[in-house]
Amino acid sequence: MELALRKYQIEGIEQAITPALVVYPEMVDANVTAMLHLLGGDANRWRPHVKTSKLGFVMRRLAGSGVVHAKCSTTLELAAACEAGMRDVLVAYAMVGANARRVIEIAAQHPEVRVSVLVENESQAAIWHGTNVGIHIDVNSGMNRTGIGQDRMDQILALARAAGDHFRGLHFYDGHLSAKGMAEREIAAHAGYDRLMQLVGSLQRAGAGVAEVITCGTPTFPCGLSYAPFTGGAFVHRVSPGTIVYNDFVSLRQLPEAYGFQPAALVVATVVSHPLPSVATCNAGHKSVSADAGVPTCMVVGRPDLKPLAPSEEHLPLEAAAGASVPAIGETVYLLPRHVCPSVNNFDDALIVEGGRVTRTERVTARGHESPLAGFASRADQS
Repeated sequence: MELALRKYQIEGIEQAITPALVVYPEMVDANVTAMLHLLGGDANRWRPHVKTSKLGFVMRRLAGSGVVHAKCSTTLELAAACEAGMRDVLVAYAMVGANARRVIEIAAQHPEVRVSVLVENESQAAIWHGTNVGIHIDVNSGMNRTGIGQDRMDQILALARAAGDHFRGLHFYDGHLSAKGMAEREIAAHAGYDRLMQLVGSLQRAGAGVAEVITCGTPTFPCGLSYAPFTGGAFVHRVSPGTIVYNDFVSLRQLPEAYGFQPAALVVATVVSHPLPSVATCNAGHKSVSADAGVPTCMVVGRPDLKPLAPSEEHLPLEAAAGASVPAIGETVYLLPRHVCPSVNNFDDALIVEGGRVTRTERVTARGHESPLAGFASRADQS
C-alpha cells in the first residue's frame, strides 16, 4: 500500500511542535460519505464507536451527516458524544459501581439522548432499574472477552426478562475475526450470525422483543452488510465500525480498496538523529504512535522505502532501504499509525488541516478518562 504524500503535506508545518496529531476533515467527510454509500444511504444502520474519533469536533461532523447513533467505552466518551449531538449512545462496556452511577448521572443530564449499556448477568441489570438507561445483552461471539455464550439460551432469556422494559436488544462484537482474509472472514462471521439469529428467534417466541441487533467492528462490517437475514426483520440491525472515520495502516489492508476509504488522521514527526548511516530517528515513539498492535507501529507516507523499527517511548528509528535517501535531521515525516484509535488518545490537541494548511486546533475531547474524583463529587452532591 502506497500513499501520495502530496495529499497530506502541510504548508508551514515546520512551525508546529512535534510530534503532532493532524486531522483532515475533508477526508473525514469523504470516509463518512463512503460508508453511507455502502449502507445504501441509510445512516440509521451505522453506530460508530467513538473511541476512534475522540474529538467532539469530529463527532459533531458525524451527527451533522445524520449519523446520530454511537457506541463508546468510557464515561468521558459518553459525555462527549451526548454533547456533540448524538441522539442514541450505547456504552459498550460493562459498567459497575461508581462508573455505573456516573452513566446514570450523564443520562439524566441529557434526557434528549437515548442512553444504553451492556449487561451479562441479572445483578448488572438490576443496577439500571428506576433509571432512564436502556439495556443491551452482551453476547459472546467467541472472542471470549465479555458476554454470555450463544448456547446459554436460558440465561439470556432470564436476563432479558430481568431487564424488563429496559431491554433494547443484543450486542455481538466479532473482533476476533480480523486476522482472516475477507472470504474466510465472511464465512466465519455468517456462521456466528446464523447462531445469533437463532437466539433472536428464541427471544421473540418467548415474548422478549428484540428491537436492535448490533454487530461488527471495522474488519467485519462488510460481512454484516452482506448477511441477508439482518435486513427486513422485526429489529433494526446496526454495524459499529469506528476506525473507518480516520482509517489506519491495518484497516486499509483489511478492507477492499474499492470502498474508497482513506487516511484522515496522521502523526507528524521530526527527524532528530542519524544513529547509523541508514537510520533516521524521529520523535514519535510509542507515547505518540501506539505500539499496541505491534511493530512496525506505522508506515511513512510517501516513503515506502523507510521501514519503522521498534520504538522506545519518544524515539522511532526509520531504516532506509539499500540505495534510498535518509531523511535529514530536522525533516518532517508523516506517519500513518498501524492502530489509529490509541494513537489519537495519545494527544491533548489535534491540528485541523484544510486545503493543505493548519486552520486551527481542536481538543481531543474524550482523551483518557474522567477524573476518578468525579464519582466522589457526585455522591457528595446527593448527600
